[in-house]
Amino acid sequence: MCKNSKIKNIFFLIDTVMALIKKKIILYPTDTVWGLGCDATNEQVVKKIYKIKGRTESKSLIVLVSSIHMLKKYVSVSKNILRFLETTVKPTTVIYQNPKGLASNVIASDNTVAIRIVQDEFCRKLIKRFGKPIVSTSANISNSPTPKSFQEIEPSILQRVDYIVNLHQNKTCNKPSSIIKIEKDGSATIIRK
Repeated sequence: MCKNSKIKNIFFLIDTVMALIKKKIILYPTDTVWGLGCDATNEQVVKKIYKIKGRTESKSLIVLVSSIHMLKKYVSVSKNILRFLETTVKPTTVIYQNPKGLASNVIASDNTVAIRIVQDEFCRKLIKRFGKPIVSTSANISNSPTPKSFQEIEPSILQRVDYIVNLHQNKTCNKPSSIIKIEKDGSATIIRK
């Protein structure tokens, strides 16, 4: 990466962190698809995402963290899951039991939360600098197809977010993450490969 690109990325990072601090909704590239994001610990800001998507709050959202260290602040993680997370290559979302410290509207009615340790370098740095987890949900109206690129994002979404990250806008996104659920007895169930 050339020096100018690194400088540009630093400015995008600073601007995006500032938007999150100011309780704004961001549109940003993740390690899977373009996402709508905000502070995952602030219930009022999370409500804005549900409103933009036209989604009921009974459908929970995915939360992104920057590291295993951050993950452990919000959920209990078994040794088996830790080993798995340290070796997995594909973006993997894990549904954990009994989260703490997150907005109530990112937690499902069965008291679980879906969390992914993000692999994308920009996202990881963003979350680390922000110091808190962020919401990640696909940048589409509820029940509409997930956009595979920035160009496929509906104009109504673009108009309703507060800040758009001007990065990777020509890139076609990967498939959605794998999803694993940790059951109450500690066993794991594969929801999506």
